[in-house]
Amino acid sequence: MIDPVKDPADCTTMADVRSGVDAVDRELVALLQRRFGYMDAAARIKPDRGAVRDQWRKDDVHAKVAAEAARLGLPVERLRAVWEELMEQSIAYEFERFDATRA
Repeated sequence: MIDPVKDPADCTTMADVRSGVDAVDRELVALLQRRFGYMDAAARIKPDRGAVRDQWRKDDVHAKVAAEAARLGLPVERLRAVWEELMEQSIAYEFERFDATRA
């Protein structure tokens, strides 16, 4: 029988911690699948390739993530780095999807 995933505060072993991290990673991958679905939609909707990279939107996302991270007491600069990579990978994916839908 598999033990249920424990809350971080209730972890007493590294097995508990690893089980929790693995569960969170599965949830994150599912959320990223949904996020990339929105990149598919953006690639379909945007009228031209030049619209794929939108610096205003990147800045807006960074500001929203920073505000939420601060609200939750998380390290803003660490999350900024994570989101920078996430957004750059999302943009690269959107370029691929944009090009594929117009080929």
